[in-house]
Amino acid sequence: MRFLIVEKDENLNNIINKVLNEHNYKTDFVLSIDDATYYTKIRKYDLIVLSWNQGQKEILDFLSNTRLEYPTTKIIVISDDNSIETEIKALKNGADDYILKPLNFDLLLARIESKIRFGNIKKIKIKDLEIFTDDEKIKYKKTMIELKGKPFEVFIHLVKHSNQIISKEQLLDAIWEEPSSVTPNVIEVAVNQIRQKIDNQVNIKTIETIRRRGYKFCYPNKNS
Repeated sequence: MRFLIVEKDENLNNIINKVLNEHNYKTDFVLSIDDATYYTKIRKYDLIVLSWNQGQKEILDFLSNTRLEYPTTKIIVISDDNSIETEIKALKNGADDYILKPLNFDLLLARIESKIRFGNIKKIKIKDLEIFTDDEKIKYKKTMIELKGKPFEVFIHLVKHSNQIISKEQLLDAIWEEPSSVTPNVIEVAVNQIRQKIDNQVNIKTIETIRRRGYKFCYPNKNS
């Protein structure tokens, strides 16, 4: 999972980044809404921690646009504005949560965990397809399939963002610790393994290639 921290107070930004890294979350951190907008266009984020201490119109536009373009990305607003009107504005424009400063980091971590709990589910069931996240196994009807390592992580990421087109670059950023050290071809290899292990074995289609754009989890479909 990868998070984006948007906080113009550089000291607080660094502290939040340190705390999240200590809890094994991958993070990028920026100081402005402009940089946040740029980063969300080149990387896929599971969660954004967004400070309210930017320009209000900028924040509201960013919230609305992010919610429209990336509906599964969770957004937690952190703010020193304790007015109920501001909290309502944030929530109505796309925020999933609103936490007051000074930050209680145990509370922030608990709220983050509550937002991404789907990622910790032990079993995901979609029609006749069951995915066992701890065991790296997939069951289709009565057939049990093992899919290990990065191909399984790619598969799970696409499942979690079902019906969204995810680019090779977004998959690299989300799954590989050092995405710059590998080539996008590793994604093609992983997708081929998914198709060989799952699709070909039980005669279903789970991953669709969208030419020049990326991949999409497409099960169930009219042939399933």
